[in-house]
Amino acid sequence: MVVAVDRGRWGCVLDGDPARPIVAMRARELGRTPIVVGDEVDVVGDLSGRTDTLARIVRVTDRRTVLRRTADDTDPFERIVVANATQLFIVVALADPPPRTGFVERTMVAAYAGGLEPILCLTKHDLAAESEFAAAFDDLDLTIVYGGTDDPIQPVRDLLHERSTCFIGHSGVGKSTLVNRLVPEADRAVGVVSGVGKGKHTSTQSVAIPLPEGGWVFDTPGVRSFGLAHITPDDVIAAFADLAAAIEDCPRGCTHLGPPADPECALDQLPDKERRVEAIRLLLTALNTNDQY
Repeated sequence: MVVAVDRGRWGCVLDGDPARPIVAMRARELGRTPIVVGDEVDVVGDLSGRTDTLARIVRVTDRRTVLRRTADDTDPFERIVVANATQLFIVVALADPPPRTGFVERTMVAAYAGGLEPILCLTKHDLAAESEFAAAFDDLDLTIVYGGTDDPIQPVRDLLHERSTCFIGHSGVGKSTLVNRLVPEADRAVGVVSGVGKGKHTSTQSVAIPLPEGGWVFDTPGVRSFGLAHITPDDVIAAFADLAAAIEDCPRGCTHLGPPADPECALDQLPDKERRVEAIRLLLTALNTNDQY
């Protein structure tokens, strides 16, 4: 598994074991094939992990999940954030900086489209104890956990146990603080596992950190925006098993936003799902707005 990337070198762990780190280069036959943190790869050559030794990555296996984003909604270039994560921890501060529902909605859309389970992790609860921010997502069955410095850490650990979880959030929301609570020696852990560069994680690129009790955290740099140019409304609806079949009856080009934009949207023919449809349409609206910062 790839755990770090730095200037043409990839830190990997053999068989997913943090105690077996190696550094590898991309084999020439792979050309410019993108290789990202979380990728499972086949390697050959020197697998000893000794200093100044290099293995070669000769194949990237099919990805089970992919978290992608674009710089903005007009950028045609997709950036793969991480591969093969099972969960996306959307880390949001309740204050300083103030939370934005648009960012949460956008990252949820990317999670659903990429096959990840989104989880909302709220920090700085002490600064906004009475916040009703989480209530905006009640009808989406979204798991919510509090991960601020004054909140118990065990509920977070329980959600991460033996899972591969990507952390994402704006700068300053307390994401690095949360990682350090989970892995007190996080910087040292990154250095030991990756073997790339100086081994110190500076939050300028994604890196995989092993959890002491099992599982991995894919820590990502703080983001300023989260573009969704690569995602369509059908991608979003397809992630919801209880609604996916219904859109087969929608007219071509339906955005699933309902009247007046889509007067014949099949989602309006599900009277027992009205609240859920309304909630999911909030996600779809995020595809058509700039509330991403």
